[in-house]
Order: sequence, then C-alpha cells, then structure tokens
Amino acid sequence: MGKSNVVELEGRAGSTDPLTELLRTGARQLLQQAIEAEVQELLAAHSGRVLDDGRAGVVRNGHLPEREIQTGIGPVTVRIPKVRSKTGEPVTFRSALVPPYVRKAQSLEAALPWLYLKGVSTGEMSAALEVLVGPEASGLSASTVSRLKRGWAADYQAWREEPLDKDRWVYLWADGVYSGLRAEQAKLCALVIIGVNERGEKHFLAIEDGVRESTQSWREVLLKLKSRGMNVPQLAVGDGAMGFWAALEEVYPGTRHQRCWMHKTMNVLNCLPKSLQPKAKQALHEIWQADTREDAEKAFELFIKTYEAKYPKAVLCLQKDREELMAFYDFPAQHWQSIRTSNPIESTFGTIRHRTKRSKGCLTRDGMLHMMFKLGQCAQQNWRRQRGFEYLAQVITGVKFRDGIEVTESNQAAA
Repeated sequence: MGKSNVVELEGRAGSTDPLTELLRTGARQLLQQAIEAEVQELLAAHSGRVLDDGRAGVVRNGHLPEREIQTGIGPVTVRIPKVRSKTGEPVTFRSALVPPYVRKAQSLEAALPWLYLKGVSTGEMSAALEVLVGPEASGLSASTVSRLKRGWAADYQAWREEPLDKDRWVYLWADGVYSGLRAEQAKLCALVIIGVNERGEKHFLAIEDGVRESTQSWREVLLKLKSRGMNVPQLAVGDGAMGFWAALEEVYPGTRHQRCWMHKTMNVLNCLPKSLQPKAKQALHEIWQADTREDAEKAFELFIKTYEAKYPKAVLCLQKDREELMAFYDFPAQHWQSIRTSNPIESTFGTIRHRTKRSKGCLTRDGMLHMMFKLGQCAQQNWRRQRGFEYLAQVITGVKFRDGIEVTESNQAAA
C-alpha cells in the first residue's frame, strides 16, 4: 500500500479551539451535502429505469424525520432523503455516511478536520468518512465523493462571480495566507481579502491563488473585484508586502493605506536582540495605543532616539511606513481596534497554519482554494457586526475625523 497523503493533525486543542467552533457550524451543511451526493449517485445508477411515458422510474420521495447525531463537537441534525420506485422493483436509499439507527459518532471531531483540510482527495475522503461512521463508510463510492467535490468547486466558482455593487465597501483587509500545505513542489498561498460594508457586515470578497504575493497576482485579484462592481474603499489594511500596495495604487488609487501593527511589530522586533525585545515591544505599543496622533508621534520619536544608534535596521523598518502606520487616527475611534491590524484574516486562517504539517504534493491548488473557501464561509456566519458600524455612513460621506473624533466647527475652532 502506498504512503498516505492525509494531512496529519496536531494534538487537540481545548473546547475553545477556533477550528472546533468552525467545524460545529459547518458540520450539518457538510454532512447534508455528502448525503445529497449519495442520493444523486443512486438516482444516476437507476437512470435506465424509465416509465412508458419517458419519466424516471426511480425518484426522490421526501425525507425521513430529522435525526440528531451526538458527536464530539456537539449534536448535528441531518435529514435522510427517501426514494421511490415506480417500476415495481423495490429501491431503498441507505446512506453509507449515516447508516440507519446511528445516533452517536464519537470520532466526528477527528473526521471533519480531514474533510476540510484533506477532503479534496477522493481516496482519502473515504478514509476520513470511515473514521466518522466506521467500516460502513466503505460503501461511499469514489464517484459519490467526486460529485461532492464538484459541488464544492461549483459553489466556489459561483461565489467568485457574485456582484459586489449592491453594497458600499468601506474597509478592506488583505493578506497572503500560507496554509502549511504543499503542492506542485511549492508552498501553497492564497490571496485573501475581507471587506466590511456600510451595514457593518464583514464578508470574504476574494480567496485566490497567489504567486509569492506578487504585484501581478494582487493586481488580478483587485481588477476582478472591480469588474464585479466593488466601489473605491476608504481604507485598506495589510502587512508590508509591496505587491499588494503597488497593485492597490494602480487599481484603487483613492484608497488610504494602513499598515498592520501586528506584522510591523514582529518585523521590528526581529531586528533586535531577544533580550531587548520585551522593552521594545512595549515602546511600540505606546505608539499605536496613544490616544492622539501627537502623542503617537512623540512615542515614535522616542523609539527612534532609543534604538537608532545601535540598531538602525530596526528603526528603518519602522520609519519606512510611518505615515501608513498612522492612518487610523483619521477614522472613527470606534473602528481603531479593527483597522490597526489584519487580524480578521489572521484569526480565521491561523488554525490551518498551526494544525497542519507540511506534506509534499498533498493538495492541488484548486483543492486548497476550495477548502479555504468552505472554511471561510463557516467562519463568516459567526462574525459579529463591525463595532461602531453606525459611523460607517459618515466615513463613506467623507466626514473628517481627527484622533478618532468627528471634526466639527466647535472642536475645529478649539484646535
């Protein structure tokens, strides 16, 4: 038997593991899709049975009552379809994934990560399902699994074409996500963009294949969003990867730039000895946590004076994005927590990075994108509305903010 390419999962985290929460949200939909694929396979196998008038001899016939299966990540409700034969020859649908009378699947928590992280491989999907329900899953044919995979691919392609002109997109978060998985001799990277609309709703706008986060790759992503009707966002948030910012300047030159303070802090600290990093980290926090831009500028200058003589690389790393690091001061203070970092993307995909081990050739690039799309859609369902969403309308209409406070005639005169 050849070596398995199933991605190994590291040890279980606690009950607050973000991946477990995502899996609990997506488990019902995923299981229902798999069962529906089984039904379609059965109907296809009996497609030759037709009545005299040409109608199908084997058809769907509603559903059995809903069943609740107790799993390692909580109860999951499923509906098992029924079929009926009109030709007199009995036909019964029995799901290999959820056999009759099964009420408990203790291994579901182990199986579902496989389905998300490695479920795009036909052969190993069956192995994951066998963990779910035991040897009975061997009856789930490769063609049924392939049908399920095609469904995921179709969902992804349809999502990529959805129009974006029905909403006003205010903020964007962009990042290149390296999954820890490998394909075609190269580490897999997806270019991800999340946007928040005027109602404060956050949505994935792009999950696309990327080549080392190049300008050309990001340009293609942004041009695609523009062709789908996305307006000019007020602010984009991301790390210092030059590819994204160069492409943004070409496609959306009117969008302000905000560098991610989380990435910048790590980059600066990497230029310093470990013994100095705790103190330097606190000094950096005093910059971006300052109440006003003036106080932030003072803390910025203090950092320069403290470290420039001995550690010029660390100071240069900080200085080169000075203006872009301070952009958030011109937006409502209620939004600062969200727009100072690219955390919405980091928190969603961080679990994939930490819970997968590199496995050469384990995924196709398309398979990785479909997996990330499914995981992202599950995460999106649990996102809260943007804090201070009522101020987004003011941002859209061009209301001026200074140090997070709306500029009015009274406070303008006082300044």
